[in-house]
Amino acid sequence: MRVFANPVGAGSLWFDNLATADGTPVAYDPQARAFLPMPPFCVNREVIGCNWIAPKQGAFCRSCAMTALAPDPSIPDAMPNWAQTEAAKRWVLDNLGRWHWFRPEDPGAPPVFHMLAEGPTPVAMGHAGGVVTISVAEADAVLRTTRREALEEPYRTMIGHMRHEISHMLWWRLSLRDDFLDAFRNMFGDERVDYPSALQQYFHDGPPPGWQSSFLTAYASAHPHEDWAETAAHLLHLTDITDSFVAAGLSSPELPSPHWDPYMEPDAERLIRVAASLVAGVNHVNRSMGLSDLYPFVLSDAARRKLVFVHDWLRRGAQGL
Repeated sequence: MRVFANPVGAGSLWFDNLATADGTPVAYDPQARAFLPMPPFCVNREVIGCNWIAPKQGAFCRSCAMTALAPDPSIPDAMPNWAQTEAAKRWVLDNLGRWHWFRPEDPGAPPVFHMLAEGPTPVAMGHAGGVVTISVAEADAVLRTTRREALEEPYRTMIGHMRHEISHMLWWRLSLRDDFLDAFRNMFGDERVDYPSALQQYFHDGPPPGWQSSFLTAYASAHPHEDWAETAAHLLHLTDITDSFVAAGLSSPELPSPHWDPYMEPDAERLIRVAASLVAGVNHVNRSMGLSDLYPFVLSDAARRKLVFVHDWLRRGAQGL
């Protein structure tokens, strides 16, 4: 993620800012990728702290307009959890916008989001036919940690959920092309294998022995759909970690140039090589404070090949290139 210029004075702005250091209200324009000091602001600004501009006064911004179902505000903590969930969505949509996904120049359908609070029963997150369902309860750190530990996952965040579920939607978009499915099946396997049965087997038996040599995560081994979604999410993780590293003014001999833009890099193998080097260093820094690794994953040769495949399709797929 970029660090942005202050439009009314000195200093910088971060992606989630609603105002400058001196209190001037600002909003983010995702088309210009810049902050502006004037309305129209998103109508959700006062509701959930959305900091994007709107096309006209009293309208939703581009991101909030994608939310067809909002959580029931009578459920405890639904509103603050929803605010955090929408912030994660804006972050991921802006990441994907670097490759032209879901911007005005994208000729395909944008995702539709159902943001649901949890009552007595959990909300099953997922994607179906362009609709992404998200449990806003996962914005709660205690609940999320409890589920992460129960599932023995090394990583679980709302941005991670957004990247994973939107990746399912991206697969759906790409599957409408004539040239995608055969290439996908050659790399990931046949997605026509019964999905509910595959998940049931995974949750009963766990991943196959030696899954680390072929998959980025244990869950990726459950079904080709999950392998794609996990791999695409990890491509977004690695690209945005690297972009944020550069934007923060940090340096490394691994960087091709001081102002290198990872989203513009056409060579996927180069991008992955640089990203892997940077996350190893940041993991080491985290350990100095007794924190978990920022990126607690190992990239096998097979996983790298899948990342290269996803990179190729995500960079060119939005505009049908």
